[in-house]
Amino acid sequence: MDEAMRRLFCMVLLLADAAHAQLVDPTQPPPEARLTPGAQPAAPAVPQGPRLQSVLIGSHGRQVAVIDGQTVRKGEKFNGAVLVEVRKNQVVLQNGRNKQVLTLFPEPSAK
Repeated sequence: MDEAMRRLFCMVLLLADAAHAQLVDPTQPPPEARLTPGAQPAAPAVPQGPRLQSVLIGSHGRQVAVIDGQTVRKGEKFNGAVLVEVRKNQVVLQNGRNKQVLTLFPEPSAK
């Protein structure tokens, strides 16, 4: 009887250990690929300067651009620069001799 109790005790210990073991999900990435709690993913590149959001060209000659959420008509000022040209996909801002072309859909930067 002593031998039977010993075997039963060993079985209980083995089963208890197996019940507490964590199963690994094979679909999860390896631990080294996961972010550490303090790490943050790199932020996407933010374009510098004003951003052209929309271009409106009316049938009666009305030309409007939306730059950084602000509606600007041709000839009006935006941050000290005058909107001098409005095209289908871009506008031109002029500040003195400096001209800045804002494109509605800028080309992706080559990597």
